[in-house]
Amino acid sequence: MTTEPLLRPVAVGGLLLKNNLALAPMAGITNAAFRILASGGGAGLVVTEMVSAESLKYGNKKSFKMLELLPGEHPAAIQLFGADPASMALAAQAAERAGADAVDINAGCPVRKVRRSGAGAELMRTPLLLADLISRAVKCVKVPVTVKFRVGLEAGENLGPLLARVAEEAGASAITLHGRPASQFHTGPVDLEAMAATAAAVKIPVFGNGGVENADGARALLEAGCAGVAVGRAAVFNPSVFAEIAAGLSGGRLPEPDSGARMRLFLRFLELNAGIYGEEHGLTRARKLVGFWLKGLPNASAARGAFMKLKTLKEAEELLIQYTK
Repeated sequence: MTTEPLLRPVAVGGLLLKNNLALAPMAGITNAAFRILASGGGAGLVVTEMVSAESLKYGNKKSFKMLELLPGEHPAAIQLFGADPASMALAAQAAERAGADAVDINAGCPVRKVRRSGAGAELMRTPLLLADLISRAVKCVKVPVTVKFRVGLEAGENLGPLLARVAEEAGASAITLHGRPASQFHTGPVDLEAMAATAAAVKIPVFGNGGVENADGARALLEAGCAGVAVGRAAVFNPSVFAEIAAGLSGGRLPEPDSGARMRLFLRFLELNAGIYGEEHGLTRARKLVGFWLKGLPNASAARGAFMKLKTLKEAEELLIQYTK
């Protein structure tokens, strides 16, 4: 049980974050446009979608595009995945050159395609390899290197303390711990006891992750001993959730944004996306998210269907303006 203020600055190596609330990486979601909204919405740290170290090694243009960071999203960590220490070292250097404030190594992704390559959650089976990946990256860059993994691979398993000590000894500056086993993906309750044991096993900050939707959820992880909280899915349709959680942890309360404010924020996201990818491609990439933003609004299903055919920002504004009033 911590006696420190629940909301507080936190040091990740030499990087001092304004608060201990982070945007968790999400494939296909946490691109630069979304990260800018999350940073503006109160996140102390934002993290990119995971980028393949092997793809960077072979000069893949799409992967290098994913390294690009924009003003307004810092401090930002670039997350990398892979299972070859030499490739990870090269990728970490590329991330640092791209302006990353930290490099994060993914050792928790439960997706089968990633695990088949020996990366993601599969690294939890091979602590020595994980240590090598971390230490090689640490030696190659000046920015902090962090790592994300899960409490276990199967339900009832707690690999957290062991892996946390391995990460700390290899030179990691912080850990993000997803409180569910890889077998459960993103469903079910988090294992608070396992998370508490992991946080107690090391001196570096442990950010708890999994199922946090509000200040109460964040408080549970912080009171279990986590130094910070990483929020993913609750931010997808509400990037201001960080400010709401911060207010709740400080004894206050911010009202949830109404539908008008939410839709104006989504239109801002579309503008940012268009600036990065061009209008048509930016709107295409936003199709994955529009259902989250429209959820619960009148005629949401019809609006979502219409959105799938849009090609310009003007068309998007004409469709969504009904929700901004």
